[in-house]
Amino acid sequence: MNPPAIPAAASDGPARRLPGDLAIWFFILAELLAFGAFFLAYAFSRANNVELFNEQQLALDRNSGALNTILLLTSSYLVVRAVQAAEAGQSRRAANWIAGGFACGAGFVVVKLFEYVAKFAAGVSLSSSTFHMFYLVLTFFHFMHVILGLVILAALWNGARKGRYGPGSMNGIETGAAYWHMVDLVWLILFPLVYVMR
Repeated sequence: MNPPAIPAAASDGPARRLPGDLAIWFFILAELLAFGAFFLAYAFSRANNVELFNEQQLALDRNSGALNTILLLTSSYLVVRAVQAAEAGQSRRAANWIAGGFACGAGFVVVKLFEYVAKFAAGVSLSSSTFHMFYLVLTFFHFMHVILGLVILAALWNGARKGRYGPGSMNGIETGAAYWHMVDLVWLILFPLVYVMR
């Protein structure tokens, strides 16, 4: 005897979807491919200059890098809470979480600027060495993504304060959050690769 057929609606479960606008996922994929190419070039150059890379890597400020890792992870967590609050229809609370995420992201920028000033004062430049070229290009490329992310978070904060996001209107905040998590993800690869791994 054959088992009874399961109705299609019951077997499918809730519809699954990518959060945010589909275009942001194409953008994120392109950005990750670009960073991936940089990381591969770094790994190839390092393999051919291990002693130089190890020596100059030791001169980097790992404490600043670790602090920035904590700041970005905290910021991403706060943005997640903002999305959850918006989904629950709590716009004001979502705005507060986004403000916290923005503050952590701004902290990252301040720490990074202090690090750049110290390096430039020590004579580090794009032409100092292959390692310094990669260090400056990789971290500055990521730095510019953080700046853009802060602009996006500011726009999300403004939108949340005006009650623009809520159940049924999550596209904007989810799109911005997806971008910010991409910035966080890239740093989680960049920091150990450039500052820590030997």
